[in-house]
Amino acid sequence: MTPRTTTRRRTSREGDPALCCVPITQGALGEEDAVEFAGIFAALSDPVRLRLLSIVAAEGEVCSCNLEGPLGKSQPTISHHTKVLAEAGLIEGERRGRWMWWHLVPAPVERLRRILGEG
Repeated sequence: MTPRTTTRRRTSREGDPALCCVPITQGALGEEDAVEFAGIFAALSDPVRLRLLSIVAAEGEVCSCNLEGPLGKSQPTISHHTKVLAEAGLIEGERRGRWMWWHLVPAPVERLRRILGEG
């Protein structure tokens, strides 16, 4: 009888989010997944970034200029936080004139749901 492993190998980072990994409650994370998710969780570890992500997710698309009021932060601070979230792959921006418009990147969020056992 062959030993049973607790992790599934991903076939492609860009592929189906369902192929990502098993929930952390059902098996050990592989090293590559652990490194990837640690970066995402680090980006989400700040309350301002977590709120910013929730605003972008709820609105579908948000201009940076419309984040100052809800977050109570200056534009340079908002730019810093959007940069961190974008580097983590959670949001993407499109420059329109002077402003950046942000939208959620669904794949990493779906992977987070799966790793937490919510998907």
